[in-house]
Amino acid sequence: MRKVYSDATTALAGLLKDGMTIMAGGFGLCGIPEVLIEAVRESGARGLTVISNNAGIDGVGLGRLLETRQIDKMISSYVGENALFAQQYLAGELQIEFNPQGTLAERIRAGGAGIPGFYTKTGVGTEIAEGKDVREFNGELYVMETGLFADLALVHAHTADTDGNLVFRKTARNFNPVMATAAHTTVAQVEHLVEPGRIDPDHIHTPGIFVSRLIEVKGIEKRIEKRTVRAREQVGAN
Repeated sequence: MRKVYSDATTALAGLLKDGMTIMAGGFGLCGIPEVLIEAVRESGARGLTVISNNAGIDGVGLGRLLETRQIDKMISSYVGENALFAQQYLAGELQIEFNPQGTLAERIRAGGAGIPGFYTKTGVGTEIAEGKDVREFNGELYVMETGLFADLALVHAHTADTDGNLVFRKTARNFNPVMATAAHTTVAQVEHLVEPGRIDPDHIHTPGIFVSRLIEVKGIEKRIEKRTVRAREQVGAN
């Protein structure tokens, strides 16, 4: 089965529809499938539920879909770097299902593993637990969380072969690998595309069986979400 497509629009052809649920990988601005997100924007699909740790920043990544009001609901753990995200939520224009960050990651992992629910101590006694099943195990209270599974997962990988085996790099490995397993269809944008056999099997993070379609993206801008540097010392200062 051919997995490599020429561009993002072609790779997403026939997959996008109004009201669908999409997972978008990455952490902050690191490892986000920016080219694929732009193709979602151009498709005009609306009423989307998007599962992502955050929503990029204003004008970048998922922030582009917020600009066009294509997202109705976000399932996330953090909104702090995106003013439009917060603005739409506070105005009642955007639904948000907040999750502790570890809980979000485990909900996605569980969905990919076919686990419908699990219990965690995180959130017990807070608003997170309201309306959810709380049970006692070994004298401790735990709240039940459900696994997450999407119609479509969009991920960014550093290297892939044409069979769809993926390798992620550093921080980009946070949410991308679990999301790749937790959707009916996974589409990956990759920085380096190689022939099968060129990747050491021990180095593969996501086996190709989980990946349906691929595009190669070259020369993408790698933005720094928040630059922090030490003040330059003045020459001759005491």
